[in-house]
Amino acid sequence: MVSKSYKAWLQYEKIETVGIRNAYIKQLGNIVLPAEISEFAPAIRELKVAIRAMLGIEPVVSERPSNPSYFRIAMASGEEVEQLGSEGYRIRASRVDAGTCLTLVGGGTSGLIYGVFHLLRLIGANEPVSELDICEKPVSQLRMLNQWDNADGSIERGYAGQSIFYRNGQISERLDRVRDYARLAASVGINGISINNVNVHKTETAFITPGLLPEVAKVADVLRAYGIRLYLSVNFAAPIQVGGLATADPLDAAVQAWWQETAKAIYDYIPDFGGFVVKADSEHRPGPFTYGRDHADGANMLADALAPFGGIVIWRCFVYNCMQDWRDRTTDRARAAYDHFTPLDGSFKDNVILQIKNGPMDFQVREPVSPLFGAMTKTNQMMEFQVTQEYTGQQRHLCYLVPQWKEALDFDTHAQGEGSYVKRVADGSLFGAKHSGFAAVSNIGDDDNWTGHTLAQANLYGYGRLIWNPELSAQQIADEWIRQTFGNDDQVINVISRMLMGSWQTYENYTAPLGVGWMVAPNHHYGPDVDGYEYSRWGTYHFADRDGIGVDRTTNTGTGYSAQYHAINAEVYGDAVKCPDELLLFFHHVPYTHRLQSGKTVIQHIYDTHFEGAEQADDLQKQWFALEGLIDSARYGHVRERLREQAQHAKQWRDIINTYFYRKSGIPDAQGRTIY
Repeated sequence: MVSKSYKAWLQYEKIETVGIRNAYIKQLGNIVLPAEISEFAPAIRELKVAIRAMLGIEPVVSERPSNPSYFRIAMASGEEVEQLGSEGYRIRASRVDAGTCLTLVGGGTSGLIYGVFHLLRLIGANEPVSELDICEKPVSQLRMLNQWDNADGSIERGYAGQSIFYRNGQISERLDRVRDYARLAASVGINGISINNVNVHKTETAFITPGLLPEVAKVADVLRAYGIRLYLSVNFAAPIQVGGLATADPLDAAVQAWWQETAKAIYDYIPDFGGFVVKADSEHRPGPFTYGRDHADGANMLADALAPFGGIVIWRCFVYNCMQDWRDRTTDRARAAYDHFTPLDGSFKDNVILQIKNGPMDFQVREPVSPLFGAMTKTNQMMEFQVTQEYTGQQRHLCYLVPQWKEALDFDTHAQGEGSYVKRVADGSLFGAKHSGFAAVSNIGDDDNWTGHTLAQANLYGYGRLIWNPELSAQQIADEWIRQTFGNDDQVINVISRMLMGSWQTYENYTAPLGVGWMVAPNHHYGPDVDGYEYSRWGTYHFADRDGIGVDRTTNTGTGYSAQYHAINAEVYGDAVKCPDELLLFFHHVPYTHRLQSGKTVIQHIYDTHFEGAEQADDLQKQWFALEGLIDSARYGHVRERLREQAQHAKQWRDIINTYFYRKSGIPDAQGRTIY
């Protein structure tokens, strides 16, 4: 029997209120389906499964209405095709004779799938459908998940078990699990998945060879049914690793020919293959720098190989020298992506997209938005988030990330004056980009509940919904997810909503203060270690000494990073008085006695937030206890244990961080609390 944890937000629980259920039965009991749409198409199959479960009936499928009220499904025609595109849909109710016709029109097969899931979302929330008039399509072309799965079955930065795609160097035989993942992804509008780690090992490189492509094609078949294209991460040195060449120089004719032949072979097996995801010249990954070439040389060579088949190259901008000497305060990792890529604006082929992390560092609990957004007007760009909680509790702590992503999307770059929001860069509208979109590191594995922490499912759901429509609020998305996952009980909705919406601030409170970031244990990135990041042999990221803390990234006295933003933002970030409190230590080295806009000193803020954060984490447990008996025992017990661990760990964070800064500064807590 499939567990509630496994079903995630596709619960399809029976509607117990008789009047509501009967109203839906009257409207949905007869599905009118034209001959050109198969009754076995994934969208129709999903609809029938949900109707059986929620309404307790077997819907009648026919080409003509058999009841006064009915549900008609159709493909777009005429002007609707242009209006909806292939992924849009319209759901509209209209009066017909003695009944109501509810019509779903899909712009294409993907539009049908998305429309069905939207309707089922409304039904699950017990919303009336008799007067619906909804017309939707996604704001961006590419809405993607990046799996960091390895062929041996492990997942880099994976906190929910093993890979669902691989076992022992081969594609897994359990494609039913991949199919269920595709359903979850499609239900929130995902249309692309790269199925292997961006740190591509030799074993994964073999997946672009004829020996293993037939197995990869089986995965593509499963994803395709739900409107999802398959992508592969590739190793830039693949011509050497599996091609038998002596070089991977992108300007070498033999290398170019090898990639062209490889692309053709891939498309022979997977005609709708999406393209390549590439991490190059960063963290010891091979790339064009080895041969004295630049990123445009490398990306364009791959783009030429894919262009005849309509494929794209997604080139990650996470490029920095991880061996640089951090003790040199003019050296700044935050500058790296901007410095590498802005000189190349306009040099990339039109089927290359630069994938840019939301911040300039590495998915910290708080960072400014990457200044690359708004800096490159002639280059396709997409935004990268991290759904898996690498630096935000690793899905052992509750940290609902949609508010963080929403804040980044709503940031005004001022690239073309006021209103030049990051979301307009990512959706392509600000600069008229040919290709654009979003990507995120996935948080799923083969745990029964998919995400390790049941409440972490909200991040996967929320990512899909937010990039479909960035105007949705974090609160709206949380409400949708809770209703679909746990039902419509008001107390359950209110409690879990309150927990989710406060959790990002709670996690920030007991971890890294004021935007300074890091302070995590090396390599595994879980738990407090103030000076312990991987490259601590070169110093720390926070530069704390007896007098103050923070990184000077100003133009006059620091690394100059603040000047990478457009003038209005550069002025704010470059001034310690104007800089927002939550980012102060990212941009400025200040005394512990520096007074924040809140009125507190930096050192008192550190003490207060860490005490508050530990209390808030403890309160999460108490809020959850109130739901005992209102949620099934399996999910209730699992979350209770996760929250217990979080509360204990938050106290550890509090004590280690506060003790460190008390001993460093010598300044006691103004409230007289014990700090050892």
